[in-house]
Amino acid sequence: MAHHVSETPATQFLKQQKVGFTEHPYDYLAHGGAQHSAQVLGWDPFHVVKTLIMQDQDAKPLVVLMHGNRKVSTKNLARQIGAKSIEPCTPEAAQRHSGYLVGGTSPFATRKSMPVYIESSILDLPRILINGGRRGFLVGLDPQVCVALLGAKAVQCALED
Repeated sequence: MAHHVSETPATQFLKQQKVGFTEHPYDYLAHGGAQHSAQVLGWDPFHVVKTLIMQDQDAKPLVVLMHGNRKVSTKNLARQIGAKSIEPCTPEAAQRHSGYLVGGTSPFATRKSMPVYIESSILDLPRILINGGRRGFLVGLDPQVCVALLGAKAVQCALED
């Protein structure tokens, strides 16, 4: 049964950029994360990408796109991007920077323009699911879109979950 999902800033942005994407609504579970959405949508969590808002030592925000079943090594990430340290933002700060509710954070059409880093192995996948700008709503697209539209830089900072 198809739910109709109203537009979000992310889907409006993707449409403006003429990006083809598929819509994947699901029943959101608080703290279920990418593992939950992958399970209910029947996708491998390695192909479901989470959007994480982090910050450097000067509290400058950045976006990290990571496999749903991997964690970010903040130490490796900091080293690769030339930061002293990286840590996750508080939910309040993440919401302020992205303009999205935590659990519904999309890397597209964020309130603040932030540098985006993508785990390099995500770019080897033919298609990914990524948050479409609201809780319980993912969009399926070619991961190269993240590079083309967001200027995402490939990094290697994944840890086994």
